[in-house]
Amino acid sequence: MKKAVIATGGKQYIVTEGLTLEVELLGDESKVNFTPLLVIDGDKVNVGTPEVKDSTVTAEVIEKEILGDKVLAIRYKAKKRVHKIHGHRQHKSVIKITKIS
Repeated sequence: MKKAVIATGGKQYIVTEGLTLEVELLGDESKVNFTPLLVIDGDKVNVGTPEVKDSTVTAEVIEKEILGDKVLAIRYKAKKRVHKIHGHRQHKSVIKITKIS
């Protein structure tokens, strides 16, 4: 089974073929190509410097834009009766890994 490490949105993900991921918001493309940082094929491991040459990870965008879970940030001043709550929902895309080559 082939595995690869890809980087997108400032994060790194370990992926296999057929895996569905939520990643940071991508553009309007229906297919996306990533250059892997590491490729594992059975006992053979290719480590990139910083990326593995002649290898690509192809993904299909299933949903272009969804909202992630709400994250709350609270500002509170003790004994002053002051509190403020901010909420944020990150925009994400759902992708499915189709091919590691």
